Amino acid sequence: MVERRVTVASKVGLHARPAALVAKAAAEQQVQVTIAKDGQDAVAAGSVLNLMTLAAGHGDEVLISAEGEGAQAAVDAVADLVASDLDG
Repeated sequence: MVERRVTVASKVGLHARPAALVAKAAAEQQVQVTIAKDGQDAVAAGSVLNLMTLAAGHGDEVLISAEGEGAQAAVDAVADLVASDLDG
């Protein structure tokens, strides 16, 4: 399993537009990507609703994970988005 911790950079957190962009990127991956906030169960990152239920705000740390062939690239693609300011 490949895992990467990142800090949510968007001012609105993983809500609305940032959640939609992250979910789209996750859904395009060859493997299922999950995301978890400390103390919570991991959810499928390819779902906007799942991302919004995490209530991950600006500055929160999340754990992005995937397993299987292509997991590293999938985790990196999603993690790079989460760590970017997607508000604009």
